[in-house]
Amino acid sequence: MKLADLLSHEVIKIPLEGTRKEEVIEELIDLLVRAGKVQDKDKILKAVFERERVMSTGVGDGVAIPHGKAEGVKELAACFGKTRSGIDFQSLDDQPVRLIFMLVGPPEITGPHLKALSRISRLMHKKELRERLLAARTPKEVLDAIAAEEMRLLEL
Repeated sequence: MKLADLLSHEVIKIPLEGTRKEEVIEELIDLLVRAGKVQDKDKILKAVFERERVMSTGVGDGVAIPHGKAEGVKELAACFGKTRSGIDFQSLDDQPVRLIFMLVGPPEITGPHLKALSRISRLMHKKELRERLLAARTPKEVLDAIAAEEMRLLEL
């Protein structure tokens, strides 16, 4: 599963308007709702916030991957946003977050959900990709950067 296959122009927002973790999470879910990927905003919002209460999804290096599974989502869906300035996500490295990938899906889809989380995490360990995403000004630049890095991974 490629991350580039889960993302599209309509589910990428640069910059995100929120300045707090809760605001950007809701803003990203709104992207998925408008794109028709989420049918019940309240259920998925609750699932993502519950996951955040268990442990922050701020994974370090300025990246967060909030995620959740709930009814009201028919299939695995992802979105991406970049903030103007760092947001406190209670990250593992205590550093502010600017790059946020969100992953949501129905409760019964566990394997693909875990594979997608792993793919995002693996890609975000690449400093060059994080820098390209921070420099990106359009959804196309985000998609191009991710697709290029995924191609490099496939060549290894």
